Amino acid sequence: MVAKDGECDKRNANSRMCTASQATAILPDHNMEERLMPLRNLMRLLAIVLAVGSMGSRVTAQSVAQTNSRPNVVLILMDDIGYGDIGSYGVKDAKTPNLDRLAREGIRLTNAYANASNCSPTRAGFISGRYQQRYGIEWPLGAAPGDSARGLAATGTSLPALLKKNGYATGLIGKWHLGDRPEFGPLVHGFDEFFGFLGGAVDYYTHRRGDGRSDLYENTTPVETPAYLTDEITRRAVGFVDRHSTGPFFLEVAYNAVHWPFEPPDMPASAQHRVPRPAGAGARGEGLYQGPDDAVPATRRDYVRMLERADEGVGKVLAELDRRGLTKNTLVIFTNDNGGEWLSRNAPLTNRKSTLWEGGIRVPLILRWPGHLPANKSSAQVAMTMDLTASILAATGSAAPATYRPDGVNLLPSLSGKSPTVEREIYWRRLRPVLQRAVRSGRWKLMEDGGDFYLFDVSTDPGERHDLTAEHPDLVRKLDAALDAWEKDVDAGKPAPPANRGQ
Repeated sequence: MVAKDGECDKRNANSRMCTASQATAILPDHNMEERLMPLRNLMRLLAIVLAVGSMGSRVTAQSVAQTNSRPNVVLILMDDIGYGDIGSYGVKDAKTPNLDRLAREGIRLTNAYANASNCSPTRAGFISGRYQQRYGIEWPLGAAPGDSARGLAATGTSLPALLKKNGYATGLIGKWHLGDRPEFGPLVHGFDEFFGFLGGAVDYYTHRRGDGRSDLYENTTPVETPAYLTDEITRRAVGFVDRHSTGPFFLEVAYNAVHWPFEPPDMPASAQHRVPRPAGAGARGEGLYQGPDDAVPATRRDYVRMLERADEGVGKVLAELDRRGLTKNTLVIFTNDNGGEWLSRNAPLTNRKSTLWEGGIRVPLILRWPGHLPANKSSAQVAMTMDLTASILAATGSAAPATYRPDGVNLLPSLSGKSPTVEREIYWRRLRPVLQRAVRSGRWKLMEDGGDFYLFDVSTDPGERHDLTAEHPDLVRKLDAALDAWEKDVDAGKPAPPANRGQ
């Protein structure tokens, strides 16, 4: 029986005679609050559970995306630093905390080599993934009369072109040195963006070559900036990471530090833009080159300041990766294009840049890829610049045409510990001023210099102090024959290059 209107009062409000609406209407406020409290608490708890669940879903989705997405790649390529010029390779008079951070967080190679003892050939080896002799680039472009019209031809299989086909944004910030003409430029090789210079050397303040020509471009447009070039390269590199943080991207940061002219940062205006040698001083930069025989030679301290400023730039690039949450999903590689200059620290190696002795071709190499490569480790794996090309293609899952025949190998399985060390046999040739050839086969290195042969066990004698030619003549003949066969392969279809054997 349900009470009629007016029959449901406070005394029988809980009676079954009252409808729910009638009882609610006459209950005191505090009684209503008590009845609704459990429901409100339940709703609050449900809201919290839903929020946490949603957050967990987002975190899980982000984690899966971070784990499964294609990695970004940042290659930091410096110019003319010595094998022993950074902290993790033994330097004492320079501070390189950011490169040392990479070594702590990654793997450091002690038997890594440049493709050549000079810049253009090594850069051609990296961009193509093949021996640069196949393209006729065996000496710095612009250093010999009549070769200013030459360059690395685009084939569609350059590293940035293959990455671009795989959906990567590609950028080069810094030095190119693979041809001045548009048909040889960075954009035709697959870079979406380019900021930097095309030649081998420019003034760090005016960005001009030794003959006075401006050599600074944004894509193909000449530009000017008052900035110290190392700082501008850093700024542009950080900007590229910022713009492409959704990835995937490939960024080559090609510092010209510490290549001559040895102009440190923050020079007073009165000291800037000096040209130590008169314009037209020959192939060595037409006035930019600085040698130990200058009237007032550059100093190691100048060099160190340039190196330390570049290291600061590396730190800013790493910090941007951190800020964008990209560190775990980015393969960062650091190396150099050849051995060090006369102001460099090449210890414990012999000789320097432009020679095929260890000091001219052995370089620092560090790779960091959290979760894929071990941290704070060193490796004796023998490697060459063009191996980085193969490794990047493998890491990014970028396919190459069936006709593409790389000379480099993927180092990642070996460096990650998933496979044994790869036995390598790698070759070099320098045609001028006197022919030098070399082969590294396992622990052995055969060096031919001007027609003379030298054999070293570089696993125990990296300074090449103990010539073992007399003890192992059969090995000398074997490795010399291997060099001949390699030359025949890389020179196939081309006229034999002229060489002065010094005899």
